[in-house]
Amino acid sequence: MTQPSFATHEVFNQSPPFEDIDLFAVDRPLVEAVKANGGAAAERELSAFGKQWGSAAMADRGRLANENTPKLRSFDAKGNRRDQVEFHPAYHELMAHSAHGGVHNSTWTADGKPAGDAAEVIRAAKFYMAAQVETGHLCPITMTRASVGALAMQPDLLARVMPVLSTKSYDPSFAPWWEKRGMTLGMGMTEKQGGTDVRSNMTRAVRDDEAYRITGHKWFMSAPMCDAFLVLAQAEQGLTCFFMPRFAPDGSVNAIQFQRLKDKLGNRSNASSEVEFVGAYAQAVGEEGKGIRTIIQMVQLTRQDCAIASVGLMRSGLAHALHHARHRSVFQKHLADQPLMQAVLSDMALHVEASAALVMRLCRAFDRTPHDAAEAAYMRLLTPAIKYWTCKSAPPFLYEAMECLGGNGYVEDGILARHYRESPVNAIWEGSGNVMCLDVLRALSREPEAAMAVLQSLAAETKGLPGAGEAVAFIGKTFRRADGERVARLAVEKLALLAAAAALNGVSPRNAELFANTRLAANHASMYGAVELDSGDVRALLDRALP
Repeated sequence: MTQPSFATHEVFNQSPPFEDIDLFAVDRPLVEAVKANGGAAAERELSAFGKQWGSAAMADRGRLANENTPKLRSFDAKGNRRDQVEFHPAYHELMAHSAHGGVHNSTWTADGKPAGDAAEVIRAAKFYMAAQVETGHLCPITMTRASVGALAMQPDLLARVMPVLSTKSYDPSFAPWWEKRGMTLGMGMTEKQGGTDVRSNMTRAVRDDEAYRITGHKWFMSAPMCDAFLVLAQAEQGLTCFFMPRFAPDGSVNAIQFQRLKDKLGNRSNASSEVEFVGAYAQAVGEEGKGIRTIIQMVQLTRQDCAIASVGLMRSGLAHALHHARHRSVFQKHLADQPLMQAVLSDMALHVEASAALVMRLCRAFDRTPHDAAEAAYMRLLTPAIKYWTCKSAPPFLYEAMECLGGNGYVEDGILARHYRESPVNAIWEGSGNVMCLDVLRALSREPEAAMAVLQSLAAETKGLPGAGEAVAFIGKTFRRADGERVARLAVEKLALLAAAAALNGVSPRNAELFANTRLAANHASMYGAVELDSGDVRALLDRALP
């Protein structure tokens, strides 16, 4: 007997999956930004990384790691306290690939010194590509890399840690860090009563021979599965930074008791926790009472990564939107050939290209900071401004990208809904928008001459671009106002836009002119596509974004 067929249609007019591509080679603005900032010699290495992370297999790992979220196992079967976090195998595979690519340590030498050359730029390009696939696992990758900046304040400890941290191995086993092939580090700063105001921390550290015992809590303890953590606690001389391993020197599990894992809007693959310390073993990092000065060396690097990840998320949103529009037909034409969609996509492409040029320029400053005072000043002033602008830009940008796909963009079958949920965390983590603006003002007050020299340099690099001179004048005038804090957000955004125009001018002068004309000479409309670009510029922007 013939069975009835219930098929009512065939599937067509849908875009194919955007996978099995080279995330580096298809991103001409990235290729050129890396080259302009000293990383041209790494193109083959970055292309290999781009092919690996652009594969269907990596995309599937990203999906699985987010659908199968981490679980806290507080006790073993016999009732012994363990406080372990379990992950899906896909998460461990993502971590292993990032570690193998050196994303967690390649900016340092084996003894913990800055690697120099273009190490920051090359590593940032990898981080930017990995963020397009799965961003949650990059939290411990970021903190592990950044922790070396703080550990450098305690050279003897750094010397013991680096032989394990400097390997390209990922070792998820629950064992003392000194017995492992590779290690990761997390961070615990904020408490219930303080949040950003870490000086109000109540966690106490009491000296125990050459070490300390810490008692208290952390409201957010990032990446609780790590092998050790940098935490802040009040010692006799004041707030101090400590290295707190998961295992005490005698091999026993340290008294770090995780209360629960946070149920977050996004960042689902990554574990974030609340924790109690019950006399936990720790070692001081840096001087007693200098905890903020010590850990800020780590925070500056994590802020850099927040900006890179946000731009990576926007790049992915743009690529998926443009890919879909080139395959989807509406009213007898491909979406990508419809004038209104072209206006939207080209405006989005211009934003991403400028953002990518800007974060790569920032990374060049990080590379050169140890031996160039001007670059060090750029890094200190611009890091919070760039984090502010890029991280604030990402959520509305990704919403626009979702809309380009219509209903397909809104459902969980695709990646854009996950990107959208992921995007706010970078603006919130490591200093919210207001904190970033206050940090820019703080840099200005501490080093007014150096900061003004940075502004003069940006003025020279944007000379002749539409609106740049007016922007420079506005920024300088606003930062000199006695009530500058009241209008700091506007001034900091202008500073980031000016820096983006300058960075882009070193990569693509024509697109720098378009960016300045639509962002500096005029207030950019709140919606993408509400600017007028020449049809030739539209085509050029879209061809650069995705061949």
